[in-house]
Amino acid sequence: MILRFSKYHGTGNDFIMIDNRSSVIRKSETSTELIARLCHRHFGIGGDGLILINNSRSADFEMVYFNSDGREGTMCGNGGRCAVAFADRLGLIKENVLFSAVDGLHQAFIINKERDVTFVKLKMQDVKDIKKNSDDFIIDTGSPHLVRFMNDVEALDVFKEGRKIRYGSPFKEHGINVNFAEVLNDEIFVRTYERGVEDETLSCGTGSTATALAASLSGFCNTADICRIKTKGGDLLVNFNKVTETSFNEIWLSGPAINAFKGEVNI
Repeated sequence: MILRFSKYHGTGNDFIMIDNRSSVIRKSETSTELIARLCHRHFGIGGDGLILINNSRSADFEMVYFNSDGREGTMCGNGGRCAVAFADRLGLIKENVLFSAVDGLHQAFIINKERDVTFVKLKMQDVKDIKKNSDDFIIDTGSPHLVRFMNDVEALDVFKEGRKIRYGSPFKEHGINVNFAEVLNDEIFVRTYERGVEDETLSCGTGSTATALAASLSGFCNTADICRIKTKGGDLLVNFNKVTETSFNEIWLSGPAINAFKGEVNI
């Protein structure tokens, strides 16, 4: 069977996008193997994950996200923005967007479009019960994240150090995404080790969001409700409203979603 796909990335965090409104791919052990193969950098299309766009009765569409290991993942911020851009190409949405994901409904807006680049502002879920583990922040932004501020993040072996935390106590059983962050003038530089990918990605939307909230609590953001995030794949903007020392609402993640190419693959 021929499967048609598009390839998108949000600041280097790349995804295979599939219009699945006719249920071409159904969740099963076979689909897990298929998705992992499609995401493989050498034997497939290649991607940090795969996203299905399904029909939805409660929203414009449903986004179903799979990590590159083929397993269904938690919320993906960059993937959500790419899903909005892809849904726009499919003619499923208007200016104001509502879609469902594993963590609930999300609003989004298309800020601007320039050829294959769509700038999307995505509303994340409210964040509650932020915890501290020594100097680390533990924050769930739709996916669980650990945020650690340190110096010289550029020189860090993120794969080695991130894997050590992800598979160490107390996170070994369920895993956690690990963000290493550094304050650089008026922005926060962050590198992320992602569970499910089991490696560093060029950018992580939920990780950037978690880092921005941790930076706000640490007094590292220059303004009270906005934080500029720099990743290896590009720049993101996080707006938020701080409610208490452990909770935030009105959290928005903004950045580009880029249509890299489209193609067909025999599955």
